[in-house]
Amino acid sequence: MAKYDETSIKILEGLEAVRKRPGMYIGSTDKRGMHHLVWEIVDNAIDEVINGYGNHIKVIINKDGSVTVADNGRGVPIGMHESGKSTPEVIYTILHAGGKFSEAGYKVSGGLHGVGASVVNALSKEMQVVIYRDGLISSIEFCDGGKVKSPLKTVGKSNKTGTIVKFLPDPEIFKNCNFSFTTISERMQENAFLQKNLTVEVIDEADKKEVKYHYDNGLISFVEYMNEDKETLHKVINFSNVKSKIEVDIAMQYTNSYNESILSFVNNVKTSDGGTHEVGFKTGITKAFNDYAKNNNLFKSKDGTLDGADVREGLSAVISLKIPEELLQFEGQTKGKLGTPEARSVTESITYESLKFFLEENKEVALTILDKAMKSKVAREAARKAREDARNGKNKSKIEKNLSGKLAPAQSKNPKINELFLVEGNSAGGSAKGGRDRKFQAILPLRGKVINGEKASMDDLMKNEEINTIIHTVGAGVGQSFDAADSNYDKVIIMTDADVDGAHIQVLLLTFFYRYMRGLIEAGKLYIAMPPLYKLEAGKKRFYAYTDEELNELKRENPGKVSIQRYKGLGEMNPEQLWETTMNPDTRSLIRVNINDASLAEKRVSVLMGDKVEPRKDWINENVEFTMEDDYRA
Repeated sequence: MAKYDETSIKILEGLEAVRKRPGMYIGSTDKRGMHHLVWEIVDNAIDEVINGYGNHIKVIINKDGSVTVADNGRGVPIGMHESGKSTPEVIYTILHAGGKFSEAGYKVSGGLHGVGASVVNALSKEMQVVIYRDGLISSIEFCDGGKVKSPLKTVGKSNKTGTIVKFLPDPEIFKNCNFSFTTISERMQENAFLQKNLTVEVIDEADKKEVKYHYDNGLISFVEYMNEDKETLHKVINFSNVKSKIEVDIAMQYTNSYNESILSFVNNVKTSDGGTHEVGFKTGITKAFNDYAKNNNLFKSKDGTLDGADVREGLSAVISLKIPEELLQFEGQTKGKLGTPEARSVTESITYESLKFFLEENKEVALTILDKAMKSKVAREAARKAREDARNGKNKSKIEKNLSGKLAPAQSKNPKINELFLVEGNSAGGSAKGGRDRKFQAILPLRGKVINGEKASMDDLMKNEEINTIIHTVGAGVGQSFDAADSNYDKVIIMTDADVDGAHIQVLLLTFFYRYMRGLIEAGKLYIAMPPLYKLEAGKKRFYAYTDEELNELKRENPGKVSIQRYKGLGEMNPEQLWETTMNPDTRSLIRVNINDASLAEKRVSVLMGDKVEPRKDWINENVEFTMEDDYRA
């Protein structure tokens, strides 16, 4: 038994703690975590811009795999710190050290903890910082996770100001990861939208790609960009004001879609989990539209009212707040949710007053939006009644007829443990039904490709037999009436063949769930199954490989005569093999579907699944590498 006493307690000095547990600081050590390093350095540059210092940021993906972030802000202070070290050495090697803790440094800042720059250094093989300040050009270099390779020194003279940070992520920590020009460009474009006076550049030296972003109209341009592939109902509404030291800037526009897309930011940091400012905005618009409808006698009854979901149907909005340091509160370490209490009342007040004035001055727009909201109210109430009828046994025979011969239900009625597999075709469905654990696993075979939820109307979707069956099977409603808490299953698992057709069906189902059952994704209940690509038999031993790399590794580990089968479809596996590889909770691998970036997800679905061909063609040409095998399968 391992000894546990005073000698077991270790103190990790300096940046050693970051290298020991990188996930605590950047979330993960995969491609997403590696890009987080870029965001940390970029956020420091953005803080300069927010506070009125600098208006240009350049990000370069260098040929050697490193990244350079350059800004024209004030430049990092270069004097000696009271600790006895140069100030740049303190900033880039000591956690919780930075200008964010002093009001003299930043009035408004996205960084609260002062760990960003030092964490990037800790997880880098090499880092160089060049500073333009006080008429001098200064340089300091680090290596091997923050060790000083070359102390701060003067390397020239210049009247420019700014900071240039070049870092190479440590390949021992970030294995097989490369920086994505597309990912970085999209993030930098977002920053350009949020700061009207900012110009950003992204350069990929290896692939010789370059983009530049600058938007004079700020959030208006942001919403126009979000909706460029949709049919909009009016021009973008934009309003801003300052109350109680909190600056609120909002842009909003309605489309003919059924979904809301609200993005929120605080000091240019995306609050992906919302918070008090989003609550205030939603309350403000609901109150403004209800008051307008009542004052203009638009309700058929005296007690008529619109629900919040009604007034947000088809809404695209961006909320951007600037909150001073002394008022700023985030919930949790990742800064994903705003907790500042004052932000709710301030945002609600500014939203209500501004929107109320706009509606009174723009009657045609007001009536267009309210007509959509009223229709949403009717549809929501009809959906609620249909769901209540289903619960009470009404229309039971119709629903059962829909499901008969398709759904193989689970014996358990416990929604906390049950799983629903959506399976491509009857052949795979037969294997899945034979291999499942019928106590808690239900199987729903699907015929052919389901309808594209991005192009179809709600009426078309409800007429589609496969989609209708899915809606009834999940049992939690659809669209605005969907409630993940009512789902009959804890996991809904998409299980398709590992080929082009299977991938297409998977994407069509994901589009439907994203557009009409998004709550299922947000609740973490939607998954993609990972069936193997190969079966390898060596003597009496049997192995499964899920990638070409795994297959090659198995071949190396089992020299001699081996038999390899490439699975072209799930139906090629017998029930026992399908259970063993793909359905058994003890041995399977599942991909949980989540939404990391709401604006990016919205854009991707619109571009890849919408009506416009050119944007889709451009994205595919830039991001997809085709192989001979892909051509053959297609």
